[in-house]
Amino acid sequence: MEYRHLGKSGLKVSAIAYGNWITHGSQVAENAARECVHAALDEGISTFDTADVYAAGRAEEVLGRALNGVPRESVEIFTKVYWPLGDGPNNSGLSRKHITESLHASLRRLRTDYVDLYQAHRYDHETPLEETLRAFDDLVRAGKVLYVGVSEWRAEEIAAALRIADQMGLDRIVSNQPQYNMLWRVIEPEIVPLSMKEGLGQIVFSPIAQGALTGKYAPGATPPAGSRATDPSGSGFISRWLNEPVLTAVQRLAPLADEAGLSLAQLAVAWTLQNPAVSAAIVGATRPEQVRENATAAGARLDTGLLRRIDEVLEDVVVRDPARTASPPQRPAS
Repeated sequence: MEYRHLGKSGLKVSAIAYGNWITHGSQVAENAARECVHAALDEGISTFDTADVYAAGRAEEVLGRALNGVPRESVEIFTKVYWPLGDGPNNSGLSRKHITESLHASLRRLRTDYVDLYQAHRYDHETPLEETLRAFDDLVRAGKVLYVGVSEWRAEEIAAALRIADQMGLDRIVSNQPQYNMLWRVIEPEIVPLSMKEGLGQIVFSPIAQGALTGKYAPGATPPAGSRATDPSGSGFISRWLNEPVLTAVQRLAPLADEAGLSLAQLAVAWTLQNPAVSAAIVGATRPEQVRENATAAGARLDTGLLRRIDEVLEDVVVRDPARTASPPQRPAS
């Protein structure tokens, strides 16, 4: 396993992070989830990403139980706050009240005294950014949060947070968690240059485009039984890629993957890790063998010629609209 600094911070994370969005607490039985977590640990994966809203808190609970007994200092646990878990007027957003109460609930579910990274899951247009950053800073000073990051924020929102933190002497955000893969590249025009300048690491999710980049979906064919495209909790997220132009282009990547000695999934994950702004790529799994396969991508190096040919194959289906710096703000499945 390769380990990288999270941006310019002192924290090192595994280049492959294990995430449990959609899977734990919903798609995958707990014993299978535990086997996947242990497979990740066996492969040297030390970074685990979750969120309070995943499966309405159950994903955090499953991860907490799966990591029970693992030396706390040997892993990095990331979680997030923003989306509501209840109907009360203060049960969502990034107010001091919601951030503080949500963290304490996450710590209970995760069975830990602190999280290594606490992330604002979306930008809150109804709460002053100063309040949000001060609340995060207070949790850092209390030792309950070690680092602070954001997820799916636009470049101008990240820049404002950095400016305010500097002006107020608050703890700076060190990371952003965007969607990023061969097909979805909208962070490249603005967010990547800003992050490189300011020292933020990208912890990218969906590196295999919810499975569309694995090659298992053939153009014009019915999705395989048991795949994400047939699961009610995940099909809505992959549907944007299940069209003939995209799937045909993905099939044309197969010879390039063979040339690199990788599966299509490994090629997709390795591709994200070639970007110097990326600190880690988050992979999910329903079976331990998927974890082991994806972990192999950490050490793969793709030469410039291969990267250029990948771009040529995908040229007509890549989304890189410079007017947008984040994917549409969807609520995670819960």
